[in-house]
Amino acid sequence: MKLKKVEKMQTNTFLINEENSQQRIDIYLTEQFPDFSRARIQKLLDKGEVTVNEKVVKANHRLKVNDEIIINIPDAEPVDIKPENIPLDIYYEDDVVLVVNKPKEMVVHPALGHHSGTLVNALLYHCQGNLSGINGELRPGIVHRIDKNTTGLLVVCKTDSAHNYISSQLKSHNINRKYHAIVHNVLTEDEGTINMPIGRDVKDRKKMAVNFENGKDAITHYKVLKRFQNFTYIECRLETGRTHQIRVHMSQIGHPVLGDDVYGPKNCPYHLTGQTLHAKKLGFLHPSTKKYMEFDSNLPEYFERLLNILS
Repeated sequence: MKLKKVEKMQTNTFLINEENSQQRIDIYLTEQFPDFSRARIQKLLDKGEVTVNEKVVKANHRLKVNDEIIINIPDAEPVDIKPENIPLDIYYEDDVVLVVNKPKEMVVHPALGHHSGTLVNALLYHCQGNLSGINGELRPGIVHRIDKNTTGLLVVCKTDSAHNYISSQLKSHNINRKYHAIVHNVLTEDEGTINMPIGRDVKDRKKMAVNFENGKDAITHYKVLKRFQNFTYIECRLETGRTHQIRVHMSQIGHPVLGDDVYGPKNCPYHLTGQTLHAKKLGFLHPSTKKYMEFDSNLPEYFERLLNILS
């Protein structure tokens, strides 16, 4: 199956208002295209693919009110994304959806640097290509994602109508998603809610951060399951689904997820690969029957072993 690395050729136009006046154009455009790195935006500027009021500008150009930005995103080179016979831990499957339990270190869909070994490669093989196409050629069947080193449940759609139905539940916050995590330090309150907007980190575009100026609403509810000497075992319920939401929110309140070397301490005392975060429960209305379905996955072996060590 021939797929594209990134978006197809497109032209986008932006009109600057007072809120974005005096902002650097490379920073502004990186915020408009969260999947693009700042370096990629700067390359487009260097190649003359970006104009302000029909003039080519440099990356440090300061924007003014009523400036018109036009950015052209060239075609990407095709890459061959192949079905791969990778075992899947399937919790449920029918003609329109399936629920899979993603293992640690598996990327959900192909991207630059990850063209094989992804969940999509496995799904293309298992479903013989019968997956929804709404999210584009690189993400067939994918409605929502979890990080490479986060484990747990995902719903995958085989038809476009099923995809639209599940997607609408995500947008209206009607999908029940509960994660289990081990976080640093001891939480004193038994439960709580973190309501802080999340957006790109202004200092490091590869990271997310609490961003009150340009972030999107993000709400995480948590409750304590068990306390240890220096850690806490918690359950988090997502009301929204921002990138790295639990990891950013817990780090912001002083309880980063154990093993998270991006938003927490660089050195992990238990030699973990990635964060101790597991998408344990997933509930939604079935696209065809309209009946509520809920799935509860087992914690990964490494997670269970770590809980025993901490106990």
